[in-house]
Amino acid sequence: MSIRHLQNSRIFFRFLAWWILFSFFPGLISSAVVTLDSIEIFKTHELIGKPTVYFLCKGENRTELPDVTKTGVVYSFKGEESWQPLTELVSKKCKRCGFYEKDTIKADDIFAEWEFCSSDFKAPKYTLFKEEEFNATFHCPDCTSLPAASNTAPEKHDDGNGMHVAVVILISVLISTVTIVALVMAYKYWQKKKRQQDQARFLKLFEEGDDIEDELGLGTVI
Repeated sequence: MSIRHLQNSRIFFRFLAWWILFSFFPGLISSAVVTLDSIEIFKTHELIGKPTVYFLCKGENRTELPDVTKTGVVYSFKGEESWQPLTELVSKKCKRCGFYEKDTIKADDIFAEWEFCSSDFKAPKYTLFKEEEFNATFHCPDCTSLPAASNTAPEKHDDGNGMHVAVVILISVLISTVTIVALVMAYKYWQKKKRQQDQARFLKLFEEGDDIEDELGLGTVI
């Protein structure tokens, strides 16, 4: 097999491996990006000047919202702003996050703090309302595909549920195996046809060369 065919084979099998992982095992995706879709603040804590509102998750850098300066105004965003995204949520793990207002004299004021989890997103958008503080909508299209975060002990399943899970896993493995075999056979067939075409072209060129030699009288004289 030529070096070019070997390189093509490696690229093909890498693509095949990634396709199988993301098609049959979407739970392997371990994090999802969260952006702010809209927010309305109901009050500010600073008496003088415009407020500086920011979002912060524990252990991460804060994200200032430069446009949010007035109460009673719904600020909508596209998710493409320079300060987006807000954070990333990981599977089976919540974050302690909140909205805050910068204070020039004392500690920053807190609009609200909460446990932010991927399981909050039953749909791509999730709305959080805090009375007399704010109403915010978050956008996370990949959160619904993450395994749900939970702080409770795992529930006990009966033998019937266990058997059902085993059957689903077995079917997934069989489908993956059949798909791999089919794709490998298709790839090998394509390689065989390509070699046959290359050989046919080579023989055709060789025959044309013989014809030219015969016409010019350059053939071997016996």
